Amino acid sequence: MRDYAPIFEACVNGDGESRLAIRRMSVDGAPLILTVDPQSLQTSLQRAACWRCEETSDPEQAETRYLKALHPSQDPARPPALVNAGLIHGAGDGAFVTGDLCPSHKPLDRAFFEKLAAQGPGAPVALAVSGGWIARHGADFAWLREKERIGALAITWANHSYTHPYVRRLADQKNYFLRPGVDVDREIFETEKLIIAEGETPSVFFRFPGLVADSALLEHVRSRHLLPLGADGWLALGFRPRPGSIVLVHPNGNEPVGLKIFSRLIDKRAVPLPLRPINEAP
Repeated sequence: MRDYAPIFEACVNGDGESRLAIRRMSVDGAPLILTVDPQSLQTSLQRAACWRCEETSDPEQAETRYLKALHPSQDPARPPALVNAGLIHGAGDGAFVTGDLCPSHKPLDRAFFEKLAAQGPGAPVALAVSGGWIARHGADFAWLREKERIGALAITWANHSYTHPYVRRLADQKNYFLRPGVDVDREIFETEKLIIAEGETPSVFFRFPGLVADSALLEHVRSRHLLPLGADGWLALGFRPRPGSIVLVHPNGNEPVGLKIFSRLIDKRAVPLPLRPINEAP
């Protein structure tokens, strides 16, 4: 993969279909673009030669669902939170299940995904995956892809940074992406490139490590045309899902208590149904 770069272009193909392109790259010598459907938020990799594209801007696309999600209206009296900023609750009923795959030496908790798949074919889940996790867990990543291929799961691949910087017992204000020297673009793009290299497509969602960000970080991520993703249902912290909740668990082996709570809530039918894809949340 070469020449990976952020762009923002309005594109039309020969069939009259419209997309917004947010990344350009060359893979095995073939020019590709990462495109977003501005209404469904679905991403796809496309051959650049099949599309006619021209540079656009956020104001020019302001009436699309994508840009409205990217730049939500806020109460000016409420500044962005340090913790859990971004989209924390979805629209409508049901629940949006998300799992964070932070770097970990422990194996993937496959039982969680089997439990999720048992809720019905194509059970939707958004996985906020770190590049560091993919690099260490090739077999687990392949297992997830197979679950997707056979229709057991419908996975949306969110970005959770590459290294997931973190120092134990360091205050949030000086930790995670707020540590000096963190290269935010590298954290974003290296993970996207790895997801693509492994045969999947990155989505428009980005979850900050620790869910910690200040207003400058939020704006930087949005400038890369990614939607910051929080959660109002981090189960291990005692939050319980309600209609529209974005549920958060860690199936990377580091937080088994959250998975146990999820299993118990599912068995008691205490997770709002239906389970819905994260693209429907904004």
